[in-house]
Amino acid sequence: MPLIKIQTTREIPSSVLAGLSKIAAETIGKPETYVMVSSSSADLMMSGSAGHAAFVEVRSIGGLTRDVNEKLAAKICGLLEVKLQIPLNRVYLNFTEVPAAQWGWNGSLFG
Repeated sequence: MPLIKIQTTREIPSSVLAGLSKIAAETIGKPETYVMVSSSSADLMMSGSAGHAAFVEVRSIGGLTRDVNEKLAAKICGLLEVKLQIPLNRVYLNFTEVPAAQWGWNGSLFG
């Protein structure tokens, strides 16, 4: 239950997914055993032009404070820039706190 969903114009190797998982766990302060990372290919237009870009959604039950979100933004964008050559200004991020009663796992709810 943190979840990182990334839509991008680039192919994402498993090493980048693993990096995103580690970033989420360490920065939000949740066990990595609860982290999920999902990726999908997308045709994206940003700033009126085609080219490499990404949209990243981060969801979690708790832990997404302004400070944490700033750290996540820097770390996620940095990883995408280094590993996928996506410029920092071509990445949008969205952070969402989810109530525990609205997140299920293992046949039940977290709260």
